[in-house]
Amino acid sequence: MPAKSKKQQMAAGAALSAKRGESSKSSLRGASRQMAESMSEAQLEEFASTKRKKLPTKKTTAKKAKKKTTAKRAQG
Repeated sequence: MPAKSKKQQMAAGAALSAKRGESSKSSLRGASRQMAESMSEAQLEEFASTKRKKLPTKKTTAKKAKKKTTAKRAQG
């Protein structure tokens, strides 16, 4: 399963680096720390290898997307 956002791809890259011993696990924060603990190296590699060109910077939730469309309808 590929990464859904640039931030998710970067977090997976940091977690993968720590899992391989290229960087310290204590330097991980937030999502990258959770990913390192809960995902296998193969899963992390799949997420980290996702191309970032067409990915959004941050994944929007369905709730936020619904608010945006509702606000646009109210304006127009």
